[in-house]
Amino acid sequence: MVRPIVRDTLFLGQKSEPAGQEDAAVIDDLLDTLKANTEHCVGLAANMIGVKKRIIVYSVGMIGVPMVNPVITKKSKPYETEEGCLSLIGVRKATRYESIEVEYLDRNFKKQKQTFSGWTAQIIQHEIDHCNGIVI
Repeated sequence: MVRPIVRDTLFLGQKSEPAGQEDAAVIDDLLDTLKANTEHCVGLAANMIGVKKRIIVYSVGMIGVPMVNPVITKKSKPYETEEGCLSLIGVRKATRYESIEVEYLDRNFKKQKQTFSGWTAQIIQHEIDHCNGIVI
């Protein structure tokens, strides 16, 4: 189900709680909402649709990829950039890392560890910030 985007920075500024298999429907809602906003959006966190759970999705081309309880375990090569957010107006400065390693559960709640770089790494960092209550 496509959900409305939350713009309340007080809500977005709260840390999300760990997600479990009982939250699987949230993954579908995030993917549907990402697809509906594909023109303006490359990633979403569950709190952006009003659910305080550690679930994110990001786009790889036309495919939405979910991550449950993602945690960045390694990061290297910091750089400064500007980012927009579907929940906010305009762009803001952010420090990101060129390469990150992330541990997470996939859609089937199987543990994964993967290294990301470039644009995909930047998207994932932005969405994990949402999970941590960090609004750019």
